[in-house]
Amino acid sequence: MPERKSRKDAVRNREAVLSAADALFARCESPEDITMADVAAAAGVGKGTLFRAFGDRAGLLRALYEARLEPIREAVEAGPPPLGPAAPPRQRVPALLDAVLCFKLDNRRLALALEESGGSSPYQAEHYERWHRLLQTVLEQIPGLTDSDFTAHALLAATRADLVEHLAGHERVPREEMRAQLANFTSRVLGSGPAQGPTAGS
Repeated sequence: MPERKSRKDAVRNREAVLSAADALFARCESPEDITMADVAAAAGVGKGTLFRAFGDRAGLLRALYEARLEPIREAVEAGPPPLGPAAPPRQRVPALLDAVLCFKLDNRRLALALEESGGSSPYQAEHYERWHRLLQTVLEQIPGLTDSDFTAHALLAATRADLVEHLAGHERVPREEMRAQLANFTSRVLGSGPAQGPTAGS
């Protein structure tokens, strides 16, 4: 019984921490302003609890990122076209990239904090490797397209959090314009002719 209560407490604490971190990152001007102590205080838990549950700041950022990403992952793994596995590859590639871009636009500061955390290359991060592997697999299904490994890297580079932050925050590029630009760029890379921009509200 005590062990079950301990597990329940751990789950409750984890949810409280993720909720607190979510709110803090949504409000902050710079992701670097948010410390583990800030998150612990907002969640009402000790710093030791935070470090035991997530390891370090990068671990907390990854957990929060993965929690927000879950609906997209479900759509990619088992949803209908154009994101799901049954979609033709020439439709699925731009849909996947649009989903990544929209996610980063909706989570700009969190995505930026995650890509900048830990000092290691963002290309070695688990979430990046997962997107790259998926894109490469879909690109390999397009006849005549060569070097799917590099092409997947090049396409994902257009959705990097620092670029999204620069375009959205500094150049004030509207969301729908950015999505249309990415769709056209992807279309040119795939050699599939003029792209149809995303429809409003999609």
